Amino acid sequence: MNSSEDSALDTLGVLGDPVRRGLYRHVTGTPGETGRDAAAEAAGISRSLAAFHLDKLVDAGLLEVSFKRLSGRSGPGAGRPSKMYRRAEGEHTVSVPPRSYDSVSRLLAEVVEQAGLDEALQTAARAAGESDGGAPDGGADPVEALRTRGYEPFRDDAKLRLNNCPFHALADQFPALICGMNLARIQGLLAGLPDAQGWSAEMDPLPHGCCVALEAPEDL
Repeated sequence: MNSSEDSALDTLGVLGDPVRRGLYRHVTGTPGETGRDAAAEAAGISRSLAAFHLDKLVDAGLLEVSFKRLSGRSGPGAGRPSKMYRRAEGEHTVSVPPRSYDSVSRLLAEVVEQAGLDEALQTAARAAGESDGGAPDGGADPVEALRTRGYEPFRDDAKLRLNNCPFHALADQFPALICGMNLARIQGLLAGLPDAQGWSAEMDPLPHGCCVALEAPEDL
């Protein structure tokens, strides 16, 4: 096993501790940033213990840190800035034995884009999403269905936003192709879910997260 695989295993091994894993899920499932107090409360542990585990996740490259005055004040008497945590930008994957699906995905995306097959890809993605929505283990509720597929949905006023893009690496390189495919996939998923009548999905990107936003019927 090479050094990059060793590094990936070490990084993911940090999540073996259940408390640490719970804190990571809380931080990554929270839009924007979260502080030690909120993370400790969510995990049901002391602030000092939460700080210890959160900083271990930072050391492993799984979380990033910034500092912010939560009071909104500045200048003398405003107090010290609070340490805030958010998901790190990098991705960590490992397979045993080694696989290289990412390079094949990039190659296929490049071929599809150069051949101008965007519409064909969206048609296939919509059909796949609809079929996936009808799967017996997929869950009928749109929010839960998106959560189980890695989108990390959260409410933002009248819209349902998606905190995570499952195709982030490809979307960075082929934004129009992959975001169009993703929208079609979600639209197909909604069409296949029994409890998604009246739901709609459209392109409405955030600075971070998924490019798609959803709206529920007004009576929900």
